[in-house]
Amino acid sequence: MRALRADDPEELGGHRLLARLGAGESTVVRRLLPNLGRRMVGAWCFVDHYGPDDIADQPGMQVPPHPHTGLQTVSWLHEGEVLHRDSLGSLQTVRPRELGLMTAGRAIAHSEESPRDHARLLHGAQLWVALPDAHRATAPAFEHHAALPQVSGGGGLSATVVLGELAGAASPGTAYTPIVGADVTLAAGTRARLPVEPDFEYAALTMSGEAEVDGLRLAPDSMVYLGCGRTELPLRADVDSSLMLLGGEPFAERIVMWWNFVGRHHDEIDRAREEWMTGTRFGEVHGYGGPRLEAPPLPPTPLKPR
Repeated sequence: MRALRADDPEELGGHRLLARLGAGESTVVRRLLPNLGRRMVGAWCFVDHYGPDDIADQPGMQVPPHPHTGLQTVSWLHEGEVLHRDSLGSLQTVRPRELGLMTAGRAIAHSEESPRDHARLLHGAQLWVALPDAHRATAPAFEHHAALPQVSGGGGLSATVVLGELAGAASPGTAYTPIVGADVTLAAGTRARLPVEPDFEYAALTMSGEAEVDGLRLAPDSMVYLGCGRTELPLRADVDSSLMLLGGEPFAERIVMWWNFVGRHHDEIDRAREEWMTGTRFGEVHGYGGPRLEAPPLPPTPLKPR
């Protein structure tokens, strides 16, 4: 196991693990995946944790229209609301413990923003799932699921299955690889064991509190990689805590991940960037009150699959 702290000064691709997103860099995020120690957990390839932030007198999250290819985005909130718009014409407010799942497939563009009349606090996670080669050119889609299955582990543990399957409960969200994403709540005094799949690799991300995962105390704003080979995961908490459990079969394919694109080689990323800049392929996001994001320049050396 290796704990990955958000304030670690390590960098990947020029982006520090503490980053700012959106118009005017409106939202500070803690980037826990990828990092120099680990690039993926199963098909999970990107994890941002943000908040809790007091945005009562602020615009909150303001992420202008931007493109994606070759991945799925998972929007997950503990507090606040995020208004999703995309180039398919989707318009959906995602609220706490609701799944906003966007499949980019061959190409999509979207924006994310706090509604004009929003709650005081904003707290959540933005996660990406790499699509396997057989499905990464699938048609783009957006799903919103307000009701998600629950798992009770006894001893003060409860879990919401966000994506994939856990302990016999399956999320209605579309998944393209064997995967799991679950929001696990631990009441103060919890001593429990959560059944898991031995063929999956796992990681756990602290959302709040300070839980103990397989004997390791997981500090706030940190993530621990747990590896494979378990049939159950010991969990305990002395204070009310919550964490996200991410897992899946190890992703066998090598990928190139740059800006908002997941591909397999440099030329593919270069082409996606050019098509975004020229206004082709990704469509238009209507209704966002501002300009779309411009793509950054590609690095001077070719991107390599990892």
